[in-house]
Amino acid sequence: MKVVHVNAEAQRNACLARLCAEVYGQEAGLTPLVVFTGTGSVLFPQEAARLFAAVDGKGKPQALALLVLDEEGVGMTVTLACALDQADAKQRLISELTLKAPLRVEVDSAEQEAFYQKSGFKRWFGGAGGKRIGLGARHPAKSVGELAPTLSLDEALILRRFKHDPKAFEAAKQAFLNGLNDFPDSL
Repeated sequence: MKVVHVNAEAQRNACLARLCAEVYGQEAGLTPLVVFTGTGSVLFPQEAARLFAAVDGKGKPQALALLVLDEEGVGMTVTLACALDQADAKQRLISELTLKAPLRVEVDSAEQEAFYQKSGFKRWFGGAGGKRIGLGARHPAKSVGELAPTLSLDEALILRRFKHDPKAFEAAKQAFLNGLNDFPDSL
């Protein structure tokens, strides 16, 4: 397995659409579309997010992960991740990324925490709302107080735009569907 930074716009959009669809599922309402639209139109252009794929020997994507910078540009948070074909591909992708980047993850269940512990997150802190915050070895923070907030999208603003601008909604929906249809066989 090899880790690839998905940077070409068409491939990135297709992989982001697939990642959002895989993580949120079909019962998530507009959430996948909102995250896809905001990430693609705000975070990627500002170079505040990176999309990575684990690929097999033929370049076929096996897992996807979206990393988003914190407000100080020091660390990156794993905000979305999924396996595509092999169940362990997500864990292998996250494990590789923890070796290369100052990663952080926020979880709200013991199962998620165990998964990320196996993926290389060794330091854990209690966070707001009962969440647990895990840090990879390369993350410089020594305490939860040193962590800057992760950059976020104003999802309510995106939803308002969709509501008041039907053309923008249709364009976003079509871009999302095009991404799903154009998901690459290899990267």
